[in-house]
Amino acid sequence: MPKAWDEGPFLGNGMMGAMLYYDENAGAIRIDLGRSDVQDHRTPLRSTGYDRARLPIGHFLLRTDGRITGRTAMRLKLHDAMLTGTVQTDRGIVAIRAYVHADDMVLVVQFNASGGERNARWEWVGEEAISPRQKWGIDRKEPKRVDPNYRRNPKGARARDGKEELWLQPLLSGGGTATAWRQEGGKLIASVMHDFPGDGAREQALDAVRRSAADASLERRHMRWWHDYYPASFLSIPDTQVESFYWIQMYKLASATRGDRAYVDNQGPWLQPTAWPYATWNLNVQLIYWPMIASNRMHLAGSLIRTIHDNQQQLIDNVELQYRSDSASFGRSAGTVLESPVKPPVAGTDVKLVDGLTSGGGGNPPEMGNLPWALHDIWLVWRHSMDDAILKNTLFPVLRRTTNYYRHFLTPGKDGRLHLPPTYSPEYGSAPDLNYDLALLQWSCAALIDAAERLGIDDPLIPEWRRIRDELADYPKDASGYMIGAGLPLKSSHRHYSHMLMIYPLYLVNRDQRGARALIERSLAHWQSMPAMLRGYSSTGASSISAALGKGDDAIAYLKSLFDEYLRPNTFYKESGPVIETPLSGAQSIHDMLLQSWGGVIRPLPAVPSTWQECVFTDMSAQGGFLVSARRQAGQTAWIRVESRAGEPFVIEIDIAQPVAVVDGQSRPLERAGAQQWRCHLAKGETILIYPSGAMPDMKIVPVQAGVMNSFGLNANSRVRQQRDMSL
Repeated sequence: MPKAWDEGPFLGNGMMGAMLYYDENAGAIRIDLGRSDVQDHRTPLRSTGYDRARLPIGHFLLRTDGRITGRTAMRLKLHDAMLTGTVQTDRGIVAIRAYVHADDMVLVVQFNASGGERNARWEWVGEEAISPRQKWGIDRKEPKRVDPNYRRNPKGARARDGKEELWLQPLLSGGGTATAWRQEGGKLIASVMHDFPGDGAREQALDAVRRSAADASLERRHMRWWHDYYPASFLSIPDTQVESFYWIQMYKLASATRGDRAYVDNQGPWLQPTAWPYATWNLNVQLIYWPMIASNRMHLAGSLIRTIHDNQQQLIDNVELQYRSDSASFGRSAGTVLESPVKPPVAGTDVKLVDGLTSGGGGNPPEMGNLPWALHDIWLVWRHSMDDAILKNTLFPVLRRTTNYYRHFLTPGKDGRLHLPPTYSPEYGSAPDLNYDLALLQWSCAALIDAAERLGIDDPLIPEWRRIRDELADYPKDASGYMIGAGLPLKSSHRHYSHMLMIYPLYLVNRDQRGARALIERSLAHWQSMPAMLRGYSSTGASSISAALGKGDDAIAYLKSLFDEYLRPNTFYKESGPVIETPLSGAQSIHDMLLQSWGGVIRPLPAVPSTWQECVFTDMSAQGGFLVSARRQAGQTAWIRVESRAGEPFVIEIDIAQPVAVVDGQSRPLERAGAQQWRCHLAKGETILIYPSGAMPDMKIVPVQAGVMNSFGLNANSRVRQQRDMSL
């Protein structure tokens, strides 16, 4: 019996979410309802955590005549995105079948009660629309998280309209949220709609319930969407715990967002009590979107691209008036429309060390790298898809402005290099020449130069971008590796790896460069040598950095530490309250072991753990618009297949001593480009197959044989550990 949000099965359609578990206080099975765009809209904005906070909606309780015994049998079938199961009471059995429809904004729950449970029914419990941060501080007696001037929203109210019941929640700022449901014949259909500044939520929710009740194709359409979703790519590895985890994350991604729906914040559509009821943009959002790209599910990342594109004016308005002609930025946290005003850095600010788990604020300089880092995610989508509309309409214009914002504060030093004044490195401290900013600015200038050439734009700032690229200050480092910034070494435990972005995910410093490997290894070891404040994404970050070095055994060991110390039975994660990014970044760590593509080189199977003697993946995405497939057998690469979707040239790095290449059935010679590297030319739509000389390999795609299955949920194979205290 799941008894908490981090044990229960979860459902979602990229906007609306539901989660089922046993509520011990109510003595009933509970289904929480959530929706990603249900937030406050108070003006003027004083603090995101209160004025733009995600808001609770309510939940259903399964009221039974008998006492629930605790004996359940439930299965969340990922392929169908369907929860089925039975709940036993001391009077009978209630069978449940539930899903959040893939396309339509409805939760559908069918139940069949037998024995002495003929009167089982669902009961609605509306929840107060209060900022979870405010409630968190009150309930836990944490004054720093209580706003003494917070005004509560009006109370919600029940209503009825024909066969439908409603919970109507108005907001102080206008607009509001409506939950509508119909319960008849053992079937519950519920919908949540949010409207601001209008008042259309009630009619929208009623319409969704009524249309769904009359739609005979409802469940069939739901399953069709999910059955079409999964074949975008495939992987199978011999470790079924890791493999199961991976496929749950692929399910979670499409449950959390879609291209035309809300972007994923710290919670996704499964809001629970938390001190962070918003999006955090100094790591969390960026990590969330990585696995969508490599898994060839980039259509989901449209939610991030659309959010940045549609709110370009707000990004401009976030900076002070004197910078708005050419700049844009945002701060650490934001709601759906990215309103997050920032202050500029001030020259002469003292270097300041802040406790490793304390965010900047008050008199601290700004975090300038947050928006450029988010734009790197969009750059990855463009590089993997080669869709120039993304480059032209969103990435180039916004990246141009964020780079201009940096330009306002660059000053030449006596060393002939360009330097930045003190800015803030996420959750650590402030210093001049932060590695967080230097790495992102270096990447930004190179990306802008390449984009201008790609788009045929003769931008007058190209010489300036080249000058910054060539003259920017070197990354501060000491005997331990990369520092936080000039004069500020990493000397206390730190969960972020913002000071190492030049290693990962930017790959500006990488194993191919002379002397870089030792520096990377030293920096990673020093960061991990102080474990007190490390958290789950410290494990996934270390895993991906190890994979970037080609160290597969280290990469899997770091990933396993996520499983051993942080991961919950349903693969959710929390630091005090729940946050969603860390398990999703774990899926990206798996991608990084199986396929990398940076610096114009595709690297299949670059960091495979030695225990994965057999593994296979198909149609994973690589930069340049390629779909890559590969198989490893008996510890050797059996074959690699690359399909070109854009006709771009590429270099491939392989461990096959005497490779044979066939393009669409015709032999084609490979051109050597370096040690284990070969240059390839494919027209758009062509596919190359590379394998060791000899007989043509067996190309049949079958899962790797393995033993223990189903490591997650609450079952005989799962391991539910006492989690570390990660209160912040």
